[in-house]
Amino acid sequence: MQFGNGFPKLKTFLKINKLVKCMNESKLLKERMLKLASNWWWTWHPEAIDVWRSIDSNLWRESRHSPYAFLKNIGEDRMEKLSQDPSIRIKIHRALSELNRYLDCQNCWGWKNAGPLAARPVAYFCAEFGIHESIPLYSGGLGILAGDHLKSASDLGISMIGVSIFYREGYFRQRISKTGEQIVDHERFNPEDFSLVRVTDKEGQPLTIDLPIQGENVSIGAWTVKLGKVPLYFLDIESAVHKIGIQELGIRLYGGDESVRLSQEIILGIGGMRLLQALGISPGVIHLNEGHCAFAPLEYARYLMVKHDLSFHQAINQAGSRTVFTTHTPVPAGHDCFASDLIGHMLWQYMQSLGITHEQFMNLGRIRQGDKNEPFCMAVLALKTAGKSNAVSFIHGKVSRQMWHKLWPSRSPQEVPIGHITNGINVLGWLSPIMKQIFHRYFPPDWEQRIGEEDIWSHIQFIPDEELWNTILLLKTGLIEFLPRVPHRAHPQDVILDPHALTIGFARRFTGYKRPGLLLDDPNRLRKILSDPDRPVRIIFSGKAHPKDKIGGDLVKKIFQFATELPIPGKIVFIEDYDINVGRHLVQGVDLWLNTPVEL
Repeated sequence: MQFGNGFPKLKTFLKINKLVKCMNESKLLKERMLKLASNWWWTWHPEAIDVWRSIDSNLWRESRHSPYAFLKNIGEDRMEKLSQDPSIRIKIHRALSELNRYLDCQNCWGWKNAGPLAARPVAYFCAEFGIHESIPLYSGGLGILAGDHLKSASDLGISMIGVSIFYREGYFRQRISKTGEQIVDHERFNPEDFSLVRVTDKEGQPLTIDLPIQGENVSIGAWTVKLGKVPLYFLDIESAVHKIGIQELGIRLYGGDESVRLSQEIILGIGGMRLLQALGISPGVIHLNEGHCAFAPLEYARYLMVKHDLSFHQAINQAGSRTVFTTHTPVPAGHDCFASDLIGHMLWQYMQSLGITHEQFMNLGRIRQGDKNEPFCMAVLALKTAGKSNAVSFIHGKVSRQMWHKLWPSRSPQEVPIGHITNGINVLGWLSPIMKQIFHRYFPPDWEQRIGEEDIWSHIQFIPDEELWNTILLLKTGLIEFLPRVPHRAHPQDVILDPHALTIGFARRFTGYKRPGLLLDDPNRLRKILSDPDRPVRIIFSGKAHPKDKIGGDLVKKIFQFATELPIPGKIVFIEDYDINVGRHLVQGVDLWLNTPVEL
């Protein structure tokens, strides 16, 4: 290239070349960061989350721990500066390399022990999935369990697919007034806010499925995302909302009246199964996580009737043989039930496609056959159609067998076919990084791949008591430091919690049967315990009550007011807007997690 005597031209060329190079490096860095954000693997891997936090911890907090919001807020100038920082580039490279290594791993438990599921995966249906605090498509324990199941399935290499609904306002945000009243706030989200990708057909066009809803034949679409190796699908009700004209339909989790709830459950169960069929997926197991999705095996039976020319009885038996139902709710009032007229109005077309009458359909959801005064119960439908049913703890198993004994009146309660599988968690997703480091020092090198083996946990005895206790104190201090960052606590003034005090945590959905107010049944005794200077005790509460649950809302107010009336501030703290982030800090920082089951 000839510049002659024009050195200024050469300088201009070099500047332009440098500018283009910087722009290319900035674009490349952003693409790599988007790639890291697009797989929800990061949600349970602290080393990936640390990438965002290390760039700008304040911006990460302001973005509510959402990588996509973080990238939208970071600005092009800042991105260009980051692209010139070798340490940032190295962190992104390492996180992406770890993700690729994770996805390419061939030595998985599921591949060795659950090979047949590769061709016919587990289809895991749930009305909510609790994946991360920045993705508010969950309300409580039901969703957290579902999210952890998908994460663990990915870790184990088990072929599983999640199916749910995308709610444009998710679940509500909670604020507590000065008098303890729960204030409900809603925010609107778009699927792109969570890096969801539109599901398309073979021609690359948005895939749609047809559903009968409230007497109308409507088309709905879907979005998808990967959790490590596991795909999760969200049915999109937006188009159905416009056609039917019911705005609440695709807006909120567990919102609206009975017709909205039934419509959502039709979409989840029937629509979810039709989505899998449209994608060419034939599940080996249909897992119903609570009764909201109990229409799924019915739809699979209809599919078998058409494909193999079977009777409804034959088809429902075949569908049931591969259906598993997990029940969570220990009180009858907690299960969705719908009146006969509403079922007839909403599902008359569907009954015709199954070849059964209205009364035959109603009897699928009734305990007492032919009782026209009994409504249609989704849990009863699930129990009748599923080949296997389970509760979520030993005690809950006994409660469930007693509660549903009338479905099997000829058997004793002990013989009712409802087993129990105790709720579990994805350990690595909840374990604090500093505790994980200790396990790396004292546990076998492959402990992360063997966390389900009892012998692995026997190595806890090799951790020196002093090192373990100091780590616990450090985690409790982290919890105490976290509290001032929470929007509101029970006391307006600054509260200093003692990390050496026995710290008790109670955090779950506030409703009557979970008995969150049990500690307040004897307030004088509780005051005495909290006032003991030699045995200091602190209690941290957190939890939301469903907006329509007055009893739950009153319990929030009762605990809040008791905490503010204590003569010594800070003995009881109520953290508002309970979410996964609050739960993570509590799980890692309290000494004792309080649960209050009913012992029988």
